[in-house]
Formats: sequence, structure tokens, C-alpha cells
Amino acid sequence: MSFTSDDSVGLVTPQKFSFEQPLQLECGRVLPRFDIMVETYGTLNADHSNAILICHALSGHHHAAGYHHAEDKKAGWWDSCIGPGKAIDTNIFFVVAINNIGGCHGSTGPTSPNPENGNRPYGPDFPLVTVRDWVKTQKMLSERLEINIWHAIVGGSLGGMQALQWSIDYPDHLHNCVIIASAPKLNAQNIAFNEVARQSILSDPDFHHGRYLEQDSYPKRGLILARMVGHITYLSEEAMKQKFGRDLKSGKFMYGFDVEFQVESYLRYQGEQFSRNFDANTYLIMTKALDYFDPAREFEGSLTDALAQTKCRFLLISFTTDWRFSPARSQEIVNALITHHKPVSYMDIEAEQGHDSFLFPIPLYVKTLRNFLTSSLQPIHEA
Repeated sequence: MSFTSDDSVGLVTPQKFSFEQPLQLECGRVLPRFDIMVETYGTLNADHSNAILICHALSGHHHAAGYHHAEDKKAGWWDSCIGPGKAIDTNIFFVVAINNIGGCHGSTGPTSPNPENGNRPYGPDFPLVTVRDWVKTQKMLSERLEINIWHAIVGGSLGGMQALQWSIDYPDHLHNCVIIASAPKLNAQNIAFNEVARQSILSDPDFHHGRYLEQDSYPKRGLILARMVGHITYLSEEAMKQKFGRDLKSGKFMYGFDVEFQVESYLRYQGEQFSRNFDANTYLIMTKALDYFDPAREFEGSLTDALAQTKCRFLLISFTTDWRFSPARSQEIVNALITHHKPVSYMDIEAEQGHDSFLFPIPLYVKTLRNFLTSSLQPIHEA
């Protein structure tokens, strides 16, 4: 099996961290307690200075690298970049990957028992959480791990938003911030895509007002449609052209409404797989967290002012064919940082995979990420 290769972290075992204290959320509600699922790779050094936190995107989770068992055929979602000798080198760094609260992979979320409701699943009663709430729980986790200052916090897409929020909320607790294929807030088009995805779930007859688990059901059709819509936006036109073109599955027109084109088959397959593995209420929560993110909101809309007190070094990476979070959105963050003379590096990487480019080991991307993380082993802070 491939998990024995020299550049794999190998077999990994998730860990659950339980927090019994109440958690005050931005929405005004309180979680009486919560769990966070975590995977770690590499070894924490003696002074706990080599730790890197990986923040996941919308459908991500704690399983970022390696394999869970010997028969496991699919590595973690960012295995291409995490491992011995890879961009995030586990020979050097202690890497922590988490599943945020509200998720559906072991952390407290809508599928978890609600202690205030006879331990039935939270379902639609789980509160809406924000990027700031996630960062708050990540800070609590870092204290549990006795990591006072992260060498780096790294995230792509929604994960990049969490990294950015860390630099604002806890400026003294990270040396480096890596924001990949992300944005300072969603534009109207992105919010619209999220709303279409949510409505496909909410309008599914099997949604049962979010209490589908109690009905031994789930909104399969809604989840499939939501994933199909999302997946289209993650790929570039060139990537879809090269992968599918207008190829027909059977080689000829069937003059019907079943699958005819290869791209239709691919989207339906992706939707089917996703619907089996992801909770619908979690999808609603994650997309709302995306919509709500706007760190400049508390600074009268000024991103420049929001970033004024940051102290870490920044690396911003965008991809030329990413139209979901275009390079211009990363450049907004870069420009705001430059205004305050913050240490920031920026690369716009030529790539044909669209928004999903951040998941691929594109040579210049990998080299940029590796060089930034290793060259900054001696942290640089502003005086």
C-alpha cells in the first residue's frame, strides 16, 4: 500500500479533545460543552515552537494526511502537501489538523447528542457558528496542547479565512499566516451560489425541517444538487474542458434526460458520494459561516484598519483560473497589509484547476509554501 512510501505520514489515529466549559458563541447562544477531533503529524519539539495549524475548508475535516488503516485507499485531503519532505514537512514541523465544531466528522455538531434535549441529535437546533467562533475554539485547543505560539497557521479557501481571523484576534500567538485561494469576505455572487445550495437542501422533502435523523432519513437529492453546484464553481472552464470536453458516455445522443455527457456523469457521482458522507445541517452551517465572514465589519468596513494590529508574517497565494476566489480578492488583503507596512509575500500561481488548485502539488506552489515556512523558522515580528 502507498502509506508505506517515504513521503507519507503513514497510519494515523484521530484524537478527540473534550472541553467541558460552556462556549459563548457570536450568535448569542452557548454550547454547554464541545468536542474537537484532531489529527497530528510529526513531532512537537522541546520548546513547542515548530507547530503548524491546518484550518480546513467547507467540506474538509481533521483527516488531512496519511491513512486510517492498512486497507485505506484514500489519503487525507491535503496529503499532497503534508508529509516528510513535502511542502509542510513533517520531518521539521508538528502539524495539527482539526475538524471545526458544527462539523460532521466527530467534532460537536448537528449530529451530536444535545444534552439539553434528552441527548437526541442537535439537528437544526445546533447554533450557527462563525469563523471567529472556530478560531476561539482553536485557541482553546492550542492551550490544551501547550502551544503558546504557532509557527504558522495555514488554510485554503474557508481555511484561509480562519488563518486571517487568527492574525487579527490573537496577533501574539502566531509567527506566520498562510492564506491560500481565499478572500476577505464573500462577494454577492458567492453568497448567491451558497443560497442556491442551501435551498436545494431546505426544499428537499426528506429534509424534515432539519430533523431527518429522527426520521431515519436524509435529504439525499438536496445534498447531491448542493454538491453539484459547488463543484462546478471549484473547477475552471479549462479544467472541465480538458477533463470532459463534450464527450458522450455512450458515444452517441440518447435523446433523453438521463446521463449522456461525461461531465454529467462526473457531477452526479460526486454528488452521490458527498451525500453519503456529509451532513446536511452541517452544510447549511458551513455555508452560513462563509457568508458571515467579514473581519472589516467591526472596523467600519476598513480591512486596512482590521489588519493594523497584526504582528505575523503573511504569505498570500492565489491561482490564475480561480474564479470563485479570484486573485483580486487575495490582492485586497495584500494591499491592506502593505498600507501598514506589514511583512507580506504574494504569489499568483499559474494553474488550470480553478479554485481546487490549492489541493494539488503544483511545483511552484509547493516550492513557495515550503520556502516560506522553512525560511521563517526564525520568526520575524514587527518592533
